[in-house]
Amino acid sequence: MASRAGPRAAGTDGSDFRHRERVAMHYQMSVTLKYEIKKLIYVHLVIWLLLVAKMSVGHLRLLSHDQVAMPYQWEYPYLLSIVPSLLGLLSFPRNNISYLVLSMISTGLFSIAPLIYGSMEMFPAAQQLYRHGKAYRFLFGFSAVSVMYLVLVVAVQVHAWQLHYSKKLLDSWFTSTQEKKRK
Repeated sequence: MASRAGPRAAGTDGSDFRHRERVAMHYQMSVTLKYEIKKLIYVHLVIWLLLVAKMSVGHLRLLSHDQVAMPYQWEYPYLLSIVPSLLGLLSFPRNNISYLVLSMISTGLFSIAPLIYGSMEMFPAAQQLYRHGKAYRFLFGFSAVSVMYLVLVVAVQVHAWQLHYSKKLLDSWFTSTQEKKRK
């Protein structure tokens, strides 16, 4: 046994560390996955805040319609996408499986579904823009449909990775729960 002030214990050369306890793999994975999901939730929060700002400016007519167009219909239900992120964050402190499952299900309903609807809603305008070069909605001089498709693609990736990591985290939590029940 090594101490701060004294010599190393007699009969050891320091290579006897293999027998010591280690943190179980599912606990290490849980910490890593929680960190990754939190990063994705913060990216989602930035997207959500930008969308809220755009919608507020459009509705309150703080800028002319040439600067900021009125929101598309898919943007309204997408505002509910903050709920799954909050449920996900609430599930982390105590490894609450039910909150994580609710977060995953509501991500599909409140995040992915409005994005799919949005891609279908904006498709005719995108088709018209790329075939004829005509755009009728603008965001600070850029075609609104182009900007919103860019936001849509980023949001789909964020939510897809969030679901992927949540599923892996759920599996990790089930593994630890099953091991506790066996003991």
